[in-house]
Amino acid sequence: MRKAKRDQILQDGALSDLYTPETDEQTDDEGVGARLVKAGVITTEQLTNAQRVLKETPGLNISRILIDMGVDEASVQKIVAEEARLPFERVADNDENAYDAKALHRLGPKYCKANLVLPLRREGQRLIMGTASPDDVFVLDDVKRQLGISSVRHVLVTASDIRLVLEALMEEDDTDYNVDEILVDVEEDDVEVVSDKAADADLDEADSSPIVRFVNHIIQGASKEGASDIHIEPEEKSLKVRYRIDGVLFEMMSPPKKMHPAIISRIKIMANLDIAERRLPQDGRIRVSVLGHKLDLRISTIPTPNGEKVVMRILDTRAINVSLDDLGFMDETLDIWKGQIGQPHGILLVTGPTGSGKTTTLYASILQMDYRKLNISTVEDPVEFNLPNISQVQTHEKIGMTFAAALRAILRQDPDVIMIGEIRDMETATIAIQAALTGHLVLSTLHTNDAPASITRLINIGIEPFLVGAAVRAILAQRLVRRICEHCKGPVRLKREITQFLETHGISGSKIMQGKGCGRCRETTFSGRVGIYELLLLDDHLRDIVARNPNVTEFRKVCTSRGMVTLREDGFKKVAVGLTTVEEILRVTEATI
Repeated sequence: MRKAKRDQILQDGALSDLYTPETDEQTDDEGVGARLVKAGVITTEQLTNAQRVLKETPGLNISRILIDMGVDEASVQKIVAEEARLPFERVADNDENAYDAKALHRLGPKYCKANLVLPLRREGQRLIMGTASPDDVFVLDDVKRQLGISSVRHVLVTASDIRLVLEALMEEDDTDYNVDEILVDVEEDDVEVVSDKAADADLDEADSSPIVRFVNHIIQGASKEGASDIHIEPEEKSLKVRYRIDGVLFEMMSPPKKMHPAIISRIKIMANLDIAERRLPQDGRIRVSVLGHKLDLRISTIPTPNGEKVVMRILDTRAINVSLDDLGFMDETLDIWKGQIGQPHGILLVTGPTGSGKTTTLYASILQMDYRKLNISTVEDPVEFNLPNISQVQTHEKIGMTFAAALRAILRQDPDVIMIGEIRDMETATIAIQAALTGHLVLSTLHTNDAPASITRLINIGIEPFLVGAAVRAILAQRLVRRICEHCKGPVRLKREITQFLETHGISGSKIMQGKGCGRCRETTFSGRVGIYELLLLDDHLRDIVARNPNVTEFRKVCTSRGMVTLREDGFKKVAVGLTTVEEILRVTEATI
């Protein structure tokens, strides 16, 4: 139990280099052993033998060893439950009422088998949860998060009972999966496809199927949870549906594998894709209205040995209605960036990995501009959101409409501001540099780990160093970190080693905040995300250095010595004001050390 708690605190190993815990993995369980002897379940000799094995086998407990030695598991678990002051129950594998089918299928049989847990039944708003260990506190917390419930009652059962129930279910290949029960709150018109009339005939053919309601259930659930992506992943004997929430994937449901072809076909019909083609990847787009709220879904399918996998990126128009002031900039950084997007010419780059919020920052920057006085155009692949009063161009590589070709066309349209979705090659970079040097403000993205690396990336693409120094005005590197839930956060007492580490960065360890877990954050302690930023301004001194084609390590040292606030430093500032945690900052900035 203590070891599990320490592992939770040191999640992702982020602080493993700062603190190495002492381990005491094995326990004697003397109370359990003595009670088993007193109850006549085992002999004194069996207990002595088990204790000898315990000393030689770290990580086990006395009850597990006795069961492995052939002692009746139910008798042992009953004593363990009494010692832990927990109820003990047996579960019949042939009784459908012995477990909660809806909760079980939401968790997934594989998850339950891996963690030896089984949802038994509901009593009012509380779920009765059976586990094989009295110390499964963190597993129960994870169950509450996955099911979105606030309370469970812990009951001890035998591991063999759990396995028998789950193996029986898997052998039946989910033949008893009750789709109607899962979809009791979902109607066909909860998710309406916004499509052309030409596709209506195909959609009508599928409207009579309960699969329509199940796909609606998946999309509707993702919208309610605030997910950015939906993953539908087939395995050999199972099917997983996962949502990416606040940048982290969570398994939300495990429908029967036999539903997989129908689910994929329904999504393909909605996206006007070829339902007969299962050997090649396909891309499409769906416009839907979920309970009156409009969403765009970007669809991508790929073939796998177990069937087609589908990923749906959810493009919510509410995401672009966020001003620069709400993205998480510190005041000084925000003022400087606003000054840069008000300049008449030059290149402004936003860098970071996929999913770091670059597009949102660019859109928020463009919406800050006065479109009544400026001609603003974008080149994107794809156009993620429709911006009012902005000319947006979609690239089409197959017909020759590349970033470079679209840029050339836009430069003949008398633009003031050009946004390029991504600088990927020398041709696009060359045109962007030329546009910036001839009086246009160019905004674009690069995939680099930090701001200084963007300079060397442009030079490596093939741009002359003196041109890079002359054209680039500022580079903004960014990441997204999970925000501490406002409804359950409070001060936390940290280990002395961690407190000392924070104090070296000018942060008082006594003021650190952390979430406790509640229903609003699905017991994850996080709700929403906030950006951390690294802004590099190129002054004349740095331009001279860029012209000499420096290596990235040397250039980064010069930038920090001239006052550039790194991603990690900006992140620690947000830790100090209670927006996020140290573990989050270390997790997303590991590659920028």
